[in-house]
Amino acid sequence: MSIAPYQNEEDKLDRYLNSFATQSFRDQADRDYIAARLACRYELFPQFLWSSQQALEKYLKAILLYNRIKATKVGHDIKEAMRLTGGLPFKICLSKRSEKFIDLIATCGEFRYLDVPFHVYGHVLIDLDLTVWELRRYCQVLYVFGKVLPNDEQLLLEEAHERLKVSNKEPRYKFRLHNGLLESVIAKRSHPSRAALLWQNPCFSGRKRSTVTVKSHLNAQNPHLTHYPQMLEELLKYIFMPKKLADAYRAHLAATLAQEAKTKD
Repeated sequence: MSIAPYQNEEDKLDRYLNSFATQSFRDQADRDYIAARLACRYELFPQFLWSSQQALEKYLKAILLYNRIKATKVGHDIKEAMRLTGGLPFKICLSKRSEKFIDLIATCGEFRYLDVPFHVYGHVLIDLDLTVWELRRYCQVLYVFGKVLPNDEQLLLEEAHERLKVSNKEPRYKFRLHNGLLESVIAKRSHPSRAALLWQNPCFSGRKRSTVTVKSHLNAQNPHLTHYPQMLEELLKYIFMPKKLADAYRAHLAATLAQEAKTKD
């Protein structure tokens, strides 16, 4: 939707809210998605998890804002954002594979500093591509809650619904968001990010792909706190750590000490 002309102040506010959802959430999520693809390709897995988390978080926040669902307490909590989508006037249809990837990112992606153990297993780049494609379809204005639109905008709204309706029946590369950032990257052959977006991408492309070839990854790492939780209180004198994380490591320490005491007995 454009942000001009305005029918009245209420219409102006409505258009600016939608424009904010596009500019600050959806467009930024598109950039995070491309960054996540690059991180995965070059096996920077903590960065892959974090960029994936940022992309999914922003796509969800865009969807919630487009549909005027309050998300003031979501923060970086993807599970909470997903819960709030239950209040949408439509159902977000995700495959089991995408749901599983979202669960992985919700568990490991939020923490940037190797605060928690992480693992990646399998064709995670394809998991990311599919999840983004399935979720991003809903990152657009689909409902205007009774507002009467100009004829050209009403036509765009109807086209958006029709594209979404047939999206699972057509090759994925054919789906397009109106004025989407990824769409503009694909359309411009000289765009610096185009190669990073299109490389072995089964969902976003300028043409149909019969196959893609990507690595099956296996990578995991545990932070020092899992090995030596006794360092926690001293560490907290020098760094900030979210309370829920610190409490979790205190519980881990208590369990570790209990197990050591049991072993001695």
